[in-house]
Order: sequence, then structure tokens, then C-alpha cells
Amino acid sequence: MRRIVLTTIALVCALLATEAREIYSLNDNWKFFYQNDASSDNAQRINLPHSWNTEQAGSETLLHTTGKYQRTLHIPAEWRDKRLFVRFHGVQSVADVFLNGAHVGDHRGAYTAFTFEITDKVFFGADNTLLVAMSNAYRSDVLPTSIEDNMYGGIYRDVELLVTERTAVSPLYYGTDGIIVHQTEATTERASGTIQVVLTGKKDSSCNLTLAIAAPDGYISTEKSVKAKIDNRPISVPYTIENPELWSPSRPALYTVRVTIGNEVVEVKTGLRKVAITAAGKATINDRQLFVRGVTLHHDNRHHASALTSADINADLDIIAEMGANAVRSAVGPHDQHLYDECDRRGMLVWIDSPFVRAPFMGDIAYYSTPHFEKNGTEQLTEIVMQNINHPSVVMWGIFSALRGNAKPQLDYIRHLNAVAKQCDPSRPTVACSSSDGAMNFITDLIVWQQNIGWHKGSTDDLTVWQSALRSSWNHLAQAVCYGEGGVRGIYDDCTKGDISQQHLVPEVRQTRFHEQYAQQIDETLFWGVWLNSMFDFGSVRREGGLRTSGVVGFDHAERKDAFYLYKMLWNHRTPTLHIVDKHHTLRSEERQAFTIYTARSKPVLRINGDTVAVQHVAKGIFHSDTVRLKGLNEIEVTSGELRDGHTLTVGNFIKVEPRP
Repeated sequence: MRRIVLTTIALVCALLATEAREIYSLNDNWKFFYQNDASSDNAQRINLPHSWNTEQAGSETLLHTTGKYQRTLHIPAEWRDKRLFVRFHGVQSVADVFLNGAHVGDHRGAYTAFTFEITDKVFFGADNTLLVAMSNAYRSDVLPTSIEDNMYGGIYRDVELLVTERTAVSPLYYGTDGIIVHQTEATTERASGTIQVVLTGKKDSSCNLTLAIAAPDGYISTEKSVKAKIDNRPISVPYTIENPELWSPSRPALYTVRVTIGNEVVEVKTGLRKVAITAAGKATINDRQLFVRGVTLHHDNRHHASALTSADINADLDIIAEMGANAVRSAVGPHDQHLYDECDRRGMLVWIDSPFVRAPFMGDIAYYSTPHFEKNGTEQLTEIVMQNINHPSVVMWGIFSALRGNAKPQLDYIRHLNAVAKQCDPSRPTVACSSSDGAMNFITDLIVWQQNIGWHKGSTDDLTVWQSALRSSWNHLAQAVCYGEGGVRGIYDDCTKGDISQQHLVPEVRQTRFHEQYAQQIDETLFWGVWLNSMFDFGSVRREGGLRTSGVVGFDHAERKDAFYLYKMLWNHRTPTLHIVDKHHTLRSEERQAFTIYTARSKPVLRINGDTVAVQHVAKGIFHSDTVRLKGLNEIEVTSGELRDGHTLTVGNFIKVEPRP
């Protein structure tokens, strides 16, 4: 397939009579205006991806409204014998699509792709008007109905025009490419399963279909041709590959599945591997146990809000790998396909949540026992599974997150969603993230506990008691733990004592201590994984200051907090870490000072103004110094082998300045 970016479709397409499927970017030359604008005459000219709330990222205000996007398509007369489809990779969150004033279709959900056929509404050899009306307002019939994350609104992912032959692999099947790989067996001796191909064309006609699977080196591992009847239902073609090269985090081998119908060729990437949970509740990839060290990933940053670019995604994965994590969790719903393509390539594991979530606000309602709500949740989960099933990096499907209560209607709906995921894909386990007790925790294959003991209640020492209770009463569960709380750099007054969890500006040092104590006390033998909640700060107008600051990296996706270096020291065994904690606090009034150092290497040497200060090992990779008296300007330096870190510290009486949120 050939991807061409056009200023207008007509610039190139009028000269081409295509024989195979063509995909054209529709990201440029849009006009944007609001529903309540009198006309589109003064519309903004924009390119995609776009959100009307980009400038509000990280602020306390967000515009929930209806916006409209309009674009001209010149469709060549030479395409009269073709079929045309428009694909949206993400619209936030309710969209209605029109072509030349005729309604093409609607989609309800912020995180999944959708495709509509426009063939019968196109004016060939003429200009056509594509209009998308969308709303980011909260609704009780579209999940999520309770969320911390900002819904920025807009066409925040790519849009494409697909041109196919009359008989084609269908792009209409739940927003997929029409090729679904189901794996039933994956060992070093043999891989087998079925590949579902969805065809579209004249009903009850037939065509010759050729399916080939190419190994990572390009060798055709298997190839077969079948005569297929077209009835808009998936056609199952079995496959067997002898001595396959399995996908794993250490060796992410990718196969290419190629379907040919006449002159049309459609390809998808996949990987052959086995995901399983042992009787002891441990996760395995290809029968090898793997402890998951994951991070929760939200959907925005300070620069682009939710309209993330491929470069944004690559940079995020780079910093996640730098910290040493081996898994990411797509919170609330799936990210753009580029994230999972990269995880496939890099060997990063993925957990994708469904939007059945509850934010930690007392007045929120996460579940509405209405037919519209339940249908929408089922549709979104089905789209999530079908659109991401071919990615070997995706190893579990999230069913719910942080729900409360065990009322029968909600429990029945959780069971229904779990069954939907299993029906769509029996090969992967289901998972839920829970902050409550009760029957909801026994439905999915995996459970991840998010208790945050020691923040809102009790102390982190209670972790020992809690884990002891899990071991004695619930060790039959395949369980992991998820934790994380907020911290803001720039707060240095003495507010780290006592209960400060209700304050908006929680100092970074409180977050650092929380993570230190958790990292020391988590008993990894009890769990199949540990998840940090979250990797980056994210925008939330429901929080004072407009941010949820639970990330170990700031909202700019660049500023690494001290907790980042804690986990880099613990998790990244390729790149050694040496880090002085709280070194950004360069102006201090208290003369008595002590220092904390992270390193997994040999015992560090701390020098202050050239004099060596004793340090003691207090936990794995954590060292504390003796308390020293300091005044004026001081040079702080720590070394461990060839590693070095340091900063300048000024101690004296300073006028207290209120920190900037």
C-alpha cells in the first residue's frame, strides 16, 4: 500500500487510475468553527491532529461544547468504479459525519477508530464537502461517565481516505483493517490458529483470496489460496507455522500477514507468542515467567493536549525505557495505533483499559443501568479488542477500573464485559484495577490492587499487614499492585509532616518518601507485577491547579522527579544511576541538612565543600548521609565509581515566596 499526503486529493489522484488499495492522508486543509458560530466564514484553518482545548492543557478551565470540522475533497472521475471510505483514528468523543449534507454515520467513544463508506454519497469528478460535528460534553450514555482525565475535544488523531476495488478486504469491521489473527498455539516447534478475513463486495458473489504469512526475515512461512463467498462475515482461514520465531520482550520478532484479492493487497503485522498465568498466579510469556514492572500512561501532555504526535509517543516510550519499565497501561482507553506498533517493535508489554472507570469523586456515577449505556460499553470494548488483537505487545484486556459497590446490576454488567472480551479473544487474560473489596474482584482473570495505603489513611507500615492478609486469605488470586500519589516540585516549606493529603500543592518530597517506602515494602513474591500510577502528570480540570500530579515525570513529559530516579535505580540494570534527592531545592533556611542518594552501584562518596561526609545504606540502593551544619554557598558532590552527581546549595535566611502551582 502507498501512503500519499495531499494538499488536496485532486493534486495527484486525478492523474492516477489505481488498481490496488490506496490510503490518502486527510490531515490538512480543514476549517474549524463552533456550533454556535453564525457561519463558517471566519473559521480557523487548521491541520490535524487538533483539539479546541490545546491551550487549556494544564489549566483549571476546559471548554465542553460542540465543534465542527469541514474539508473539501475533490474526487476524480476516474474513481467511479472504486469504493471510498473515510477512517477516523480518534475523535473526542461523540461524532456525526456528513458528506455533501448527507449523514454518513455516527460514533460514540473517544478512544477507538471508526470507518464509514462514502461511495454512494460522493460526487465524482467534483468537489465534495466533508463535515464532522462533535461534542466533548459528558453524557450518561457514553463511557466513561466518570473520569479524571480531560476530554479535550476535537479530531485529535489522523483521518484517512481509503480507495479500494469493488470487492475488497473490509475496512468497516469494528474499525479494523479487516484481518484478525487468532492464535491458539505458539511454541518453538509450532504456531497455529486462524486468520479471520472480512470481505466486502456484491453479496453472495465469490472471489479468490490468497493468504501469506511472512517471517521476520521475509521468508514466506505459509501460503494458501481459498475461494471465498462474500457475505460480510469473517472468513476463517487456518494457519500452521513450523519452528516459528516467537515474539518476546527480549526478541520482538514480527510476522507479516498478507491478504490478496485480485489486485488489492492488505497487510498487517503480528507476533507469535503465548501469554499465560500459572497456577501460582504468575505471568508468563512463552512459558517463561516475567515480573511486570509497568506504568500507567494517560493521553495528553502540556504541549499538544490530547493531539499527540508520533514523535510525542516515541519520546514517551524512550523515557519509560530509560526508567526500566517493561510494560505500559493505556488508562481509560487505547492510545493511537502508533504506540502499539512501537511497543510491538520494542518488546514493551501493554495493558489496555476499557472506559468503564470511576474517578475518585464522591458525586460521580460510573455505571448507569440503561440499555444505551450498556450497549455503548459493549461496543467500545469490542472495538478495543478487535482493533488491537493483532499486536503481540498487548497481553491483557482491562475490564474496569476503580469501581465502587457490588450491586447485582453492576456485577452482572462486569461479567458481561468480561465474557465479551473472552469471546472476542480467548487467548489473552482479562484484568481489572480495584480499590474496593467484594465480588467484583473475582470476575476477571487478573486483579490489580490500588489501595495507596499510607496516603489517605494509615501509614505505609500498614503495607506489611495488608500483604500478610493477602497471602493468608487471597493467595489463590493472580494479583498485582498499583500505587502512586501526587507531588509538585517547588514546594519547600515544612508541610511534609502530618496529614497533607487534602492539600492541593503536595510537595515532591512527600511523593518521594511514599514511593521509597512502597518500593522497600512490596513483597514481589506475592504479585505478578507492580504498576506505577502514573508515568506522567496529566491534565485534569477537576483537580485544583488543573493537573493530576501523580506522575514520576512532569506534565511536560521531560522533567524527571526524584521518584523517577528511584525506579531507574531499581529497574534499569543496563544504565547505572547515581542521583541526589531533592537537589532542586537549592535555597534552604535550615542550617542542619542531610542528604539522600540513590545508586545500585558501590557505596557512594559524598563530599560537601571538599570534605567527605559519612553515608549509611538504609534500603536497597538508598543511602542517607549524616546530618551536617551548613551556611552560605555549598558545593555538594557525590561519586560512585565513574558516576557523578552534584549541585550548589545556599543556606541562609530567605523571604518566603509562595510557590507557583
